[in-house]
Amino acid sequence: MSLQNFLPTPEFEEYKEFFKDFYKMERREDGVILVQAHTRGGPIQLSVENHRSLGQMLKTVGADPKNEILILTGSGDDFMMDADPEGFKLEEKDLAYWAYEYAYKDGRINVSSLVNDLEIPTIGLLNGHAFHSEICLMCDITLCAEEATLFDLHYDIGSVPGDGIHSCFTELLGVKRAAYALLTGEAITAQQALEYGMVNEVLPRKDLIQRAYKIADHIMTQPRTTRRMSTQIVRRPWRQRIANDLDGGFAMQMFAHLAKNRGVHGSEHIGNVVDYVRQGRKNNFDE
Repeated sequence: MSLQNFLPTPEFEEYKEFFKDFYKMERREDGVILVQAHTRGGPIQLSVENHRSLGQMLKTVGADPKNEILILTGSGDDFMMDADPEGFKLEEKDLAYWAYEYAYKDGRINVSSLVNDLEIPTIGLLNGHAFHSEICLMCDITLCAEEATLFDLHYDIGSVPGDGIHSCFTELLGVKRAAYALLTGEAITAQQALEYGMVNEVLPRKDLIQRAYKIADHIMTQPRTTRRMSTQIVRRPWRQRIANDLDGGFAMQMFAHLAKNRGVHGSEHIGNVVDYVRQGRKNNFDE
C-alpha cells in the first residue's frame, strides 16, 4: 500500500455552488457538463472579477476526471456586450498592479487554460452578439446563433487587441482578414463567420444547446481514451498559436495601458462603442 493517498479533487456539487455567481452548471450522468456564463442571470458583463473567474472555472472543470465533454455558452440574448459599471474600479485605483494581474496574468491563464487544462472535447456556443468571442471560438467545435454578430472592440476603446483575440482571429481569419477585423472593429455576422471558417454551424439561438448535446452524444460513442487523445490532435494548432504569440500580445496591451496611465474598460465607454453592432452597421466610421 502506498505511503500516501491521492489528494481529492472538488466534487461537482461543490464547485457548482462555488461558481454559481458566475456560471450556471449542469452535468449529465455521462459526464457532459453544460456551463452557462452569466452576470446576475443575464448576459456576461465584463469585470476584473468575472475575468479572473474564467480561468479558475476552466482549471476546476478540467481537474475533475468525471467531466467528459464541456459545453460552454453565455446567457440571454447577448454573449458579451457590456462591462460591469463598477467592474474596473480596481484597475483605476492601482493601474500598475492590475495591468499585470488582470491584463497580463489572468488573461493569459484564461486562454491557455481553455487549450491546455481541459483534456476533454469542448463545444462553444455563441448565443448572441459578442466581443471576447475567442472564449467560444477557441473551443474544439463552435456553434453560433444566427442572431449573433462577432467583433473586437479593443482598438475602438483605445486598447491594443492583444489579449487572446489577436491569436484567435489570426488563426481563424488569416493575416489580412484578421488585421481588418482588429483595426476596424468589423461587425462579422453569423453567416459571414460560417463562411470565414470561424464557426462550424449557425442555428437559431433556441436550438444551440440541444444541437450541442446531439454532437456531444456522437462524441461520447467512442471510448474515453479515444475521445481525450483525439482532442490532443485537433487542439494542436491552438497550442502552437498561443505558444508563438499569446504572451507578446498581452505584454503589448499591458504596456499601452501603462503608457497612457489609464484604464480603458469603463462601461459607459464600451456601451457607446458597441452601438453600431446593435444598429446593424459594419463599423463605427461608415454610415
